[in-house]
Amino acid sequence: MNQSYEEMLNRAYLSIPKKAQTHERFEIPRAESMIQGNKTIVRGINELIKTMRREKKHFLKYLMKETALPLSEGNNQIIINGKVGAIQLNRLIENYFKQYILCHECGKPDTNLTTQGGVQTIKCEACGAIKPVSM
Repeated sequence: MNQSYEEMLNRAYLSIPKKAQTHERFEIPRAESMIQGNKTIVRGINELIKTMRREKKHFLKYLMKETALPLSEGNNQIIINGKVGAIQLNRLIENYFKQYILCHECGKPDTNLTTQGGVQTIKCEACGAIKPVSM
């Protein structure tokens, strides 16, 4: 036990797996989707919406606008009337998070989407920043 505290601490940090060292407390969820014929089925939509802390209607409107495809809701799933690959779908979800969920000042996901004077705004609960957004 002739090691200094710093040496023992460094050895402990090196023994921690890389995945356990993530500094982000929030990760953007990935959608579970599959293509059946000419339709794309996205499962687990309720969990995704719960993680987002946004109205389902707002997210579905964003998806319809970005994909330019009609969609319908099912039992914890959405059905997009067209083929949308998993990579493209997850990229759309990432963009939604960047535009409508993550704070533009501090980058935290602790935000609320509100309407003030007919303008939709994102208000951060962490830093108090307010930014107008448009659909």
